[in-house]
Amino acid sequence: MKAIVQDRYGPPETLALADVPTPVPAPDEVLVRVEAAALNAYDWHAMRGDPRMARLAMGRSRPRARIRGRDFAGRVEAVGAQVREVRPGDAVFGDLGDANGAFAEYVCVPEALVAAMPANLTPHQAAALPLAGVTALLGLRDVGRVGPGHSVLINGASGGVGTLAVQLAKAFGATVTGVCSGRNVDLVRSLGADHIVDYTRDDFADGTRRHDVVFDLVGNRTLGELRRALTPTGTLVLSGGGVYRGGSLIGPVWLIARGRLLAPLVRHRIVTLTTAPDRHHLDTLRAHVEAGRLTPVIDRTYPLHEVPEAIRYLEGEHARAKVVITL
Repeated sequence: MKAIVQDRYGPPETLALADVPTPVPAPDEVLVRVEAAALNAYDWHAMRGDPRMARLAMGRSRPRARIRGRDFAGRVEAVGAQVREVRPGDAVFGDLGDANGAFAEYVCVPEALVAAMPANLTPHQAAALPLAGVTALLGLRDVGRVGPGHSVLINGASGGVGTLAVQLAKAFGATVTGVCSGRNVDLVRSLGADHIVDYTRDDFADGTRRHDVVFDLVGNRTLGELRRALTPTGTLVLSGGGVYRGGSLIGPVWLIARGRLLAPLVRHRIVTLTTAPDRHHLDTLRAHVEAGRLTPVIDRTYPLHEVPEAIRYLEGEHARAKVVITL
């Protein structure tokens, strides 16, 4: 099969289209013929092995996972002997997590990590949903505890997670303020945001307006600045790092570490969001999609052999919403 492989950390030029053996599913796995895969900021961090501390988990001298990519959508080709609920021919989507492997014609994935594809989405749209959608869902529902009447600010509202977070916050009954650049104002407004802050002109952290939840997806502001946008007992959800452009030992971890140190000392709830692939979260996202409350937004699509160019586009901060790979 064809796949995008990488044998050393580095820029997009280290990625290559190659012929590799088609994987064989283990007893608890399903073999999926990939129809689309999606890019995440995670992918370029993994490609570069950056920040360098992350190499302790990804592989010290070279990527432990040779085939890049996490998010996928496609059709089941075969199943292992212990698989009970998924059948050949099923349309599924999922997130491979740190195992990677989605930028390929076929992928093996544990049954517990795949879910039925939303009936009203194309494979390209479904592939854009797993990691970004779960991040938005957990950040708002589980950590932010967002509900009717709450005021929510989303810093990075035009990004892959942000475009989904705006829609989910509205579905939960919140009043939503989206922070984005001027060129993305119309997009964020079309997703349901009640208020827009163009960060090139205005400062959401000037204390003028305060919110019950601030969901930070960028990591470009200090904790003090983010807290100025909160009500006295509001919640700050940290899932940022998008502004981090690489080349350091620990990257955006400093903001997360400071948040954890400060959290016990202040009235605000300061919570660092962590996510992991989970079928139940995917099922929840599917329910929102099929009910018309959530629709992935796609910026561009690229064929498999142009993954290096797609990641270059994503790294350059030109992308809004999601970038998808077609097979």
